[in-house]
Amino acid sequence: MRSNIVSLLFLAAIPGTHAQDFTAAPPLPAFPQIYQTTEYAIQVDLVAGGLSDPWSIAFLPDGDMLVTERAGRLRLISDGALVPEPASGVPEVKITVLGGLLDVALHPEYAQNHTLYLSYSKGNEDGVRSTTAIARAMYNANDNSLVGLHDIFVANSWSASPTNFGGRMAFGPDGKLYMTIGERQEELRAQDLMDHGGKVIRINDDGSVPGDNPFAGRDDALPEIFALGVRSPQGLALNPDTGEFWENEHGPLGGDEINIIKPGANYGWPLVTYGVDYDGVSISEEQARADLESPFLYWIPSIAVSGISFYSGDFVDAGFPRWRGNVFVGSMIQGRTPRTGHIQRITFSDEGVPLAREPMLVDLHQRIRDVRPGPDGYLYVLTDQNPGAVLRISPALPQN
Repeated sequence: MRSNIVSLLFLAAIPGTHAQDFTAAPPLPAFPQIYQTTEYAIQVDLVAGGLSDPWSIAFLPDGDMLVTERAGRLRLISDGALVPEPASGVPEVKITVLGGLLDVALHPEYAQNHTLYLSYSKGNEDGVRSTTAIARAMYNANDNSLVGLHDIFVANSWSASPTNFGGRMAFGPDGKLYMTIGERQEELRAQDLMDHGGKVIRINDDGSVPGDNPFAGRDDALPEIFALGVRSPQGLALNPDTGEFWENEHGPLGGDEINIIKPGANYGWPLVTYGVDYDGVSISEEQARADLESPFLYWIPSIAVSGISFYSGDFVDAGFPRWRGNVFVGSMIQGRTPRTGHIQRITFSDEGVPLAREPMLVDLHQRIRDVRPGPDGYLYVLTDQNPGAVLRISPALPQN
């Protein structure tokens, strides 16, 4: 475990903490805003403002949206407007520097069963420690409430650390629920198969453990674990062309990564890394090892990656057809320099080799927490601010 000095240096570098109040993002401009990207002129509009650190977004079958606020609220955007009152029945969350209500994911059969999942930081009875948990409930759109909420998974990675929760969720084509869990600033947890910290887990939709998980049936491993050796995972997205999950995570000072998740694979933290600690001290002398998975892509300096998504599907003809197959990654801060958050659009060769990384929305100077394509083919962006906002990126109309 790193020293308290290193932890303080890390926290001081997070916008929103006391030491960095002067680095708060500027107010958003009047919308719409028009920007030119490599392939399109884009229009950015405000969908909803006045949110408290929005963290995740889910699109309902009727076109409405659910947005989580880290402060512990689930918000409904209906007919293009934010419903004033938050949904009732959400879990009680432990609010820390980066903890609170995190991801929201819909059941694959949501249209029939109205079931959704919330990941959140759960407090311990001691009032100090917390961990990452998943709650399941039915959403009643008629009165904007959650019914039958109950935990289906609680990680054993209890810690007093206020960060590195992970919490990104996604359903796979196998119908299983996958979630990332951070190592809570206790590095060696990521290599411990009896600890959920620093792992990607895989569970059934009711929280039970699939019998074909890579470590199921072993006495020296937790059966929920699907992959290990991750640090502070921030994004998780299914590649629709390959059926594989792509996970992105914060490195320390340098070394943010995208990993392609394989069952039972070890992604190396803290045994290998392309970054150093926040005080400049080396964490590992090795950047790669033959027995460990290397990142598919990494950043030096770090961009403080957040959400990750693939732009694909039949809807692209209505949005940005030339972006099909591209990956979008949110950035909260680049190189520890305040007001440098943005989106990166990553392109690939026909052989799947990463090519360009185009920055977008740089001029807004916002921390971007998530970026996802909506069913209309437009991109939806969450700014990790208080107040924060939901923004929409669409093709710009021809200008007179």
